[in-house]
Amino acid sequence: MRRQSFYRYLMSLRDPNKHDEVTQFANDAFYDQGFPKQADDYHEVSDYLEMNASYLPSMSIFDQVWQGYTDKMDN
Repeated sequence: MRRQSFYRYLMSLRDPNKHDEVTQFANDAFYDQGFPKQADDYHEVSDYLEMNASYLPSMSIFDQVWQGYTDKMDN
């Protein structure tokens, strides 16, 4: 069975009332039409964000969310 995409996990973190960096990343990614929505590979998502996601102020935010994603997928 294939695990859920990173994007689907990221969308579970959206919240219009919270303004922390992780929630803002999720909210902004929702509006990113080019986001690789089916990807579950770290390098594919990371490369995309490094080249295209001007809304992400630091890749450390992505790394933090990716860790949460892998923790959830491993359980």
